[in-house]
Amino acid sequence: MTDTNAIGLHESSANQLAERLNALLANYQIFYMNVRGYHWNVKGNQFFELHTKFEEYYTDLLLKVDEVAERILTLGYTPVHAYSDYVKMSDIAEDKDIHDGTSCVRGILQGYQSLIGLQREILSLASDADDEGTAAQVGDYIREQEKTVWMLNAYLG
Repeated sequence: MTDTNAIGLHESSANQLAERLNALLANYQIFYMNVRGYHWNVKGNQFFELHTKFEEYYTDLLLKVDEVAERILTLGYTPVHAYSDYVKMSDIAEDKDIHDGTSCVRGILQGYQSLIGLQREILSLASDADDEGTAAQVGDYIREQEKTVWMLNAYLG
């Protein structure tokens, strides 16, 4: 009897990774909705610029939601799919009634910082488990999001 899954990872490692990836999925879902809300509700003289930029962000976040869920499935586990579970599992809180552009940008900056921290944790776990697929996925996300953090900080001055 083997203790590896269909892609050759040890079950205990795959289980631990799936749990952390489900936490990541929850954070992505809440963050996605926050950014979607910023897109809908931003007001002020930066409206056109920010409305367009926020759409770019939430479109990318939605793609990543699907990719993270599919990675959980690849590991042999079930992605969490109830919004009530996302709210409980996410470190990123729901952000409501934000209209000011600067506050929206700060919310996005904090969201990306949270994601990067969690993804670094997952990257470490994936490396220890010899899970190149998960490591590559979150490594790519970290690289992209670190640049976004730099740009958001530059925008805020």
